[in-house]
Amino acid sequence: MGDIPSRSASGGAGGSVVAGRHTRVAGTGVSPGGPAGPMGGGGALPTKKRFGVEAGFRGLSTAAGAMVLVIIVAIAIFLISKAVPALRADTENFLTFKQWFPNETQPRFGIAALAFGTVLTSIIALVVAVPVALGIALFLSHYAPKRLATPLGFAIDLLAAVPSVVFGLWGRDVFLNPVRDFSVWLNEYFSWLPIFGGNGPFGRSILLGSLVLAIMVLPIVTSLSREVFMQTPGMNEEAALALGATKWEMIRTSVLPYGKPGIIAAVMLGLGRALGETIALALTLGIVFDISFNLIQNGGNTIAANIANTFGEANATGRGALIASGLVLFAITLVVNMAARAIIYRRREFRDSAA
Repeated sequence: MGDIPSRSASGGAGGSVVAGRHTRVAGTGVSPGGPAGPMGGGGALPTKKRFGVEAGFRGLSTAAGAMVLVIIVAIAIFLISKAVPALRADTENFLTFKQWFPNETQPRFGIAALAFGTVLTSIIALVVAVPVALGIALFLSHYAPKRLATPLGFAIDLLAAVPSVVFGLWGRDVFLNPVRDFSVWLNEYFSWLPIFGGNGPFGRSILLGSLVLAIMVLPIVTSLSREVFMQTPGMNEEAALALGATKWEMIRTSVLPYGKPGIIAAVMLGLGRALGETIALALTLGIVFDISFNLIQNGGNTIAANIANTFGEANATGRGALIASGLVLFAITLVVNMAARAIIYRRREFRDSAA
């Protein structure tokens, strides 16, 4: 039997409750000699410093976010200020005219053919690249063994670091002949389709430029999609498999719906890269100022490629015209990114309301 602490005679009168080392003042939670604490037994909340590390970090973050807006506004102001004189000197409609003669005595230039080629090559590149990129991302995240997925993922990430001029030279000197032969085959068997019609020559065409562009976009979409797929909650996948779903059914019902906002963001980022690509398209397109849906005949041109090809020989008006075309490309890219953000926001809002 252990020792039982003796009770004080005044225990019922509000004095000490237990004698010895257990002695404490009745009605308090501390020993007589200890420091008095606040009611409730917890420590006081730290006072918020007006000028501290947290306030400084918040200020730096706010300044960094505001700097992005300042840079965008500054770029827009620069482009507009340099483009207005050339647009005033233009004797044709800048938005609908197809040709590009800004260095003549009577400048005549328009953005119609260049904007059309920019959008067309980018869309075709995404149509080719996105399905392949999603397939690779799913293979790396859910099918490939780790000893294969790790080095293959590293190689794909490394492919994104290859300079665009390397892709352009490879497309012009190596990839041109296979694409030319493929274009001849398409023309022979599918010439009844307007996109594969014509009598040649074939080679430096929209098809060649779009395929090179698709290879350049592929690693960006693949890397981002793979990371999104790997973030899928394991419980979602295990629940689908526990209900008897196959591997593909689990991916279709759990992985793809969860990663759809990330996939959209990856595709839009790839589209932004495709819209602004310069050197690779300058080396692979036929540089023809025309609006045509024919993909295999020599032709095609984009805003960025036209700037790279003609800036060196442009006069003052010509440089202003090129800057004006850059302003159009800036506007297109801005609209694409705003549309992507709107899609992602609407989907997140819908998902949160459904939850």
